[in-house]
Amino acid sequence: MSSSETIVSGEDPKGDGEGIIHVFWEEGMLKHETGRGVFDTGTDPGFLDVLENHPENSDRVKNMVSILKRGPIAPFLSWHQGTPALLSQLLSFHTQEYINELVEADKSEGKIMCAGTFLNPGSWDAALLAAGTTLSAMKHILDGNGKITYALVRPPGHHAQPTRADGYCFLNNAGLAVELALTSGVNRVAVIDIDVHYGNGTAEGFYRSDRVLTISLHMNHGSWGPSHPQNGTVDELGEGEGFGYNLNIPLPNGSGDRGYAHAMTELVVPAIQKFEPEMMVLVVGQDSSAVVVVVVLV
Repeated sequence: MSSSETIVSGEDPKGDGEGIIHVFWEEGMLKHETGRGVFDTGTDPGFLDVLENHPENSDRVKNMVSILKRGPIAPFLSWHQGTPALLSQLLSFHTQEYINELVEADKSEGKIMCAGTFLNPGSWDAALLAAGTTLSAMKHILDGNGKITYALVRPPGHHAQPTRADGYCFLNNAGLAVELALTSGVNRVAVIDIDVHYGNGTAEGFYRSDRVLTISLHMNHGSWGPSHPQNGTVDELGEGEGFGYNLNIPLPNGSGDRGYAHAMTELVVPAIQKFEPEMMVLVVGQDSSAVVVVVVLV
């Protein structure tokens, strides 16, 4: 359903980060074990010789790290270590009751939070690292220490809602980064999510806010159960002060690059221009082809 990276791009008042992407990463996030089974079930039916890795597994992210370190853009990257988020920081987006549920699940050696979403021993520490690493990437930009930062994190986050886990996500990394920006003096933030699945968690977190414009381009999959009640349809526009600040763009299967480009040009760009955000957070999930990303732009 989802995997995560976060890029933050903004002004560089010191002028010393031109052309450099500051990558935030911490190996402790590899300790989140999602298991093996049939697709994301974590179960062995008893008649298969080879069980599949869960789709959200550590090998994926190891390859992303190796590509960044040895690939063509390696000379343009500066690496930084992430740090765990504090429990108090999580309350900017999530409820105390939900955080308590996660803490208790960790103490009891794990819990199936919803279909395919397993909080196993080591998962909570990894989730805190993912959230904290994303916050560190955002703070790097807010403090004027660079123009672009990129948080390469797992577990992913864009399905996690204020009160529940969903779609392999426990904590909404992008949502926490947006909240940090808002409390640091940024007045308007736009979130653009191109993951193949609806960024329902982020949308839900800001559904009643006119300070955050949430935009999601995704396949027209609808709700997939109690953990994901949102449909991602065009009529989900926000509520109260947030009415008109949630833009869903469901795309037909097989849309391809041209379909995304058309949606961006005809729908996303005009919406962004009208909203005039001071910062953009891009949740750039690439699972329509291979992987998933979260990007933050100022």
